[in-house]
Amino acid sequence: MINGSPNKQGNTYMALHEMQKVLEADGVQVNMVHIGHETISGCIGCRKCRESGKCVFNDMVNAIAPLLEKADGLVVGSPVYYASPNASLLALMDRLMFSTHFDKTMKAGASVVVARRGGLSSSFDVLNKYFTISGMPVVSGQYWNSVHGAATGEAVKDAEGMQGMRTLANNMVFLMRSIQLGKQRYGLPEREPAIFTNFIR
Repeated sequence: MINGSPNKQGNTYMALHEMQKVLEADGVQVNMVHIGHETISGCIGCRKCRESGKCVFNDMVNAIAPLLEKADGLVVGSPVYYASPNASLLALMDRLMFSTHFDKTMKAGASVVVARRGGLSSSFDVLNKYFTISGMPVVSGQYWNSVHGAATGEAVKDAEGMQGMRTLANNMVFLMRSIQLGKQRYGLPEREPAIFTNFIR
């Protein structure tokens, strides 16, 4: 789990923690990483990661990478300030997904967004694109995975939102276990060699 909020135990944490309780009760090991106030540079497109296997900026992106490689799933949570995910989280996700070369196929991915009122759906869509470009099945809940809350602690008062977090966690457990069974029986889907087409050619 990546808590993309600058507030360590704010509303985003509370939404993720509601999931964590369900996951751990079902025997799933959870690592929650908080990005906090760390300075996280955006990707500069240098492509040095293609040579070294890690990002040139040696910050928490490179620390999270081995956790993601071992994980069966990834949950990314973000507060919504201006109708999109937190900028620090977006910088982290850009570099994490681009600089890591291990196969992410069939790792379950779920996004969680938290806001006072608006911008949840657009932020939810942005985060899910990190999964779909990587061959990661997107875990759904009972609605778009969102919780409402402004002041710290208000998230737990959103009964529907918190129920959605529990549903999302249960669905994630089911999907991860189903994928493990499928991999044991059938293996991963075969992939064709990548084809890259530029629009100007």
